Amino acid sequence: MECKDNRRIIIAVDGFSSCGKSTFAKAIAAELGYIFIDTGAMYRAVTLYALDHGAISSGMVDEDAVVRLLGDITIDFRFNPSRGASDIYVNGDLVEGRIRTIEVSNCVSAVSSIREVREKLVAMQQAMGRKRGVVMDGRDIGTVVFPDAELKIFMTADAGVRAVRRYEELRAKGDEVSLEEIKQNVVSRDKADMSRAISPLRQAADAIVLDNSYMTVDEQMEWFRERFREVASSK
Repeated sequence: MECKDNRRIIIAVDGFSSCGKSTFAKAIAAELGYIFIDTGAMYRAVTLYALDHGAISSGMVDEDAVVRLLGDITIDFRFNPSRGASDIYVNGDLVEGRIRTIEVSNCVSAVSSIREVREKLVAMQQAMGRKRGVVMDGRDIGTVVFPDAELKIFMTADAGVRAVRRYEELRAKGDEVSLEEIKQNVVSRDKADMSRAISPLRQAADAIVLDNSYMTVDEQMEWFRERFREVASSK
């Protein structure tokens, strides 16, 4: 699918954890020749940095300590040709693998609910997408980061299906986790993401819902192409 420069848009992909948002958004970006920005990875990166620097202990987040660390954190994405995707770096250090652990997953919702964290990362995300031609996935892209995005997609899937997907992903990486632990994490993250006071997870009024519980990646991409053609033809 070709996308002419004068039709380059912002595509916002929001939704619940472990819905495959990043995989879906990466595939869209690759097909359109757009830039992919994984905002969830940015919040995970801040969480990892907080863990490494003592702002999180025994699962308890010291919000003041996290805020004090923000000025020391720089985040950037670098394309990794071996993966065909971008890796995330914090202060020049590759952290792509370390941000995907269950320890980070258990703390990221609490860190991402801190106002100062969201303000810093939203500003970074808006700067990254200023030139358009961007696919950005997260939880508040269509509602807060880019409320004027031309195409907004809200992804959802059955919680049990999402737990199995996450479990298989972590086991493939060699992480010793239980399916029950993952299910509890999925449910607790859903609750935390939807109930937080700052930028809660919610579907934008003009977002199109994609329930991919029982869809293959190819089926999701065919669904996307139809939606993209509709938007492109209306410009």
